[in-house]
Amino acid sequence: MTGRIYGIGLGPGDPDLMSVKAHRLLSLARHVAYFRKQGRAGRARTMVNGLLPEAAQEVAMEYPVTTEVPVSDPRYNEMLSGFYSDCTTRLTDITARGEDVVVLCEGDPFFYGSFMHLYERLKDNTAVEVVPGITGMSAAWTASGAPITWGDDVLTVLMGTLSEADLTRHMGDSDALVIMKVGRNFKKICDVLKVSGKYDAAWLVEYAAMDGQTVQRLSDVSPDHKAPYFSIILVHGQGRRP
Repeated sequence: MTGRIYGIGLGPGDPDLMSVKAHRLLSLARHVAYFRKQGRAGRARTMVNGLLPEAAQEVAMEYPVTTEVPVSDPRYNEMLSGFYSDCTTRLTDITARGEDVVVLCEGDPFFYGSFMHLYERLKDNTAVEVVPGITGMSAAWTASGAPITWGDDVLTVLMGTLSEADLTRHMGDSDALVIMKVGRNFKKICDVLKVSGKYDAAWLVEYAAMDGQTVQRLSDVSPDHKAPYFSIILVHGQGRRP
């Protein structure tokens, strides 16, 4: 018999927001895999401190590249493709011995997560199960204290890495917005929101459901602000309601 691989969503950061199923799998885990940058503990691994069995064997999967090579460089995809293939082999070597592996995933495994790349390589040849989790954007709009959509509002999730033209087009077609990958794209996003007439309605949420959470109107934030990786910009819909 071969083992099974579980990609479990840990939610946005607060352990209390983890599902019961995810917690159960963690408490029984014999092998725990997680992604991390070289030299770092890994955000997902940090989120489960104190929750793993003492005897659990850890499998750290270290990215070969993060920001050192631009996404537009052909080497970027080549390096990551080889990395994900190597990770797949490491995990299937464990399942071939009849043992299960839990793969830790921030947020939800199927929402812009690294686990998706493993899943595509695993699903046709290995028993793999995905446990959904609360997304960071859900934690962000909850932290803002207002519903993100009403009635027939159209919600669009945008990446700050998009061009100004693409951001402008999508913003104009939507009632409510979630903008991720803010970081170094902060000024560009602010500029496009101003052009789209949505700047004054936007909110900046940093570290949603984590230590250090902040919620601010975007217009109150300095244009030179250095937004951390865990930043989300929101524009709430104002659609139909009773």
